[in-house]
Amino acid sequence: MSSHRAAVESLLEGTGVALDGHAPWDIQVKDPGFFRRVLSQGSLGVGEAYMDGQWECERLDEMLFRVFRAHAERHLPTLRQMWAAITASVRNPQTPRRSFKVGEQHYDIGDDLYEHMLDSRMIYSCAYWKNARTLEEAQEAKLDMVCRKLRLEPGMTVLDIGCGWGGAAQFAAERYGAKVTGVTVSKNQAAAAVERCKGLPVAILLEDYRALTGRFDRIYSLGMFEHVGFRNHRTFFSTAAHLLEPQGLFLLHTIGSNSSQEANDPWIERYIFPNSLLPSIAQIATAVEGLFNVEDWHSFGPHYDRTLLAWHERFRAAWPQLAAKYSERFRRMWEFWLLSSAAAFRARRIQLWQILLSPHGIAGGLAEVR
Repeated sequence: MSSHRAAVESLLEGTGVALDGHAPWDIQVKDPGFFRRVLSQGSLGVGEAYMDGQWECERLDEMLFRVFRAHAERHLPTLRQMWAAITASVRNPQTPRRSFKVGEQHYDIGDDLYEHMLDSRMIYSCAYWKNARTLEEAQEAKLDMVCRKLRLEPGMTVLDIGCGWGGAAQFAAERYGAKVTGVTVSKNQAAAAVERCKGLPVAILLEDYRALTGRFDRIYSLGMFEHVGFRNHRTFFSTAAHLLEPQGLFLLHTIGSNSSQEANDPWIERYIFPNSLLPSIAQIATAVEGLFNVEDWHSFGPHYDRTLLAWHERFRAAWPQLAAKYSERFRRMWEFWLLSSAAAFRARRIQLWQILLSPHGIAGGLAEVR
């Protein structure tokens, strides 16, 4: 047995995952170069080796769930992540100019991919499965819960920070009679959102959130705060406070980290979400202090596991139609991202929060909406 293979087996001790075993979550090694790559490059090496076909796993999500649950990945090399943290401490990777990079690299890949993977409104954030059976029902339940938490009423002006393809803005305008302004850094999303919301009181802007002006009765942001970066958290909330009417409400829907970080995972940074970072409770609390009262903090991370599996199922079913445009390496990259994310939520290593904020506190508090 090579020393590199033995070292990887040592990393997997206590996880229930074996090399070349018979369980569906066991790793099947196709190229022995996999071992050196993992040991020298950590998570970046694991992901790239999968993209290059150096290893397989029948149930990738279950394998990674076991690894995450045992915290086995903490023993992988972290030099790249340490360097990224040092770099982030001296520069701001999420400046207004750099904020458009994630739109170009991730959201502008191709609308056909997202049309096949997402629900009919193309909502690209965690669904709410409490009483839902399908992805369509779960995403509608999430949107309705957001509107009810915000106490939306006809004629209210609403700001959607990170509006995606316009599905949430469309829902708020059609179902609740709101007048919505949506903002995104993705050219594809902006164009699609304009078309989707045609004839509705919805305006779509291709802008960074820091360029916004005006006043709004309500603000929500669904799955965009992960792109803000810890150096800009205070700016984000200060901007929202400036844009929100004194008696308004702001709902933040974001993935969250169990610990405060200053650098993204190297594989995620390179291939999925450049210049992004999951916030922690401590980072959010520090950023909102003195700006907002926290009216409600709703955690439902396990719902994202189910959402990601639904997206993966739809992606796999659509692959024969997508394969002519996207490479096999892309397919493996996309599946690794969807299933590793599902595993992280399943292991409760990352969370999903909806945080309801008010500038001065609502007298008597707000009724809990779930």
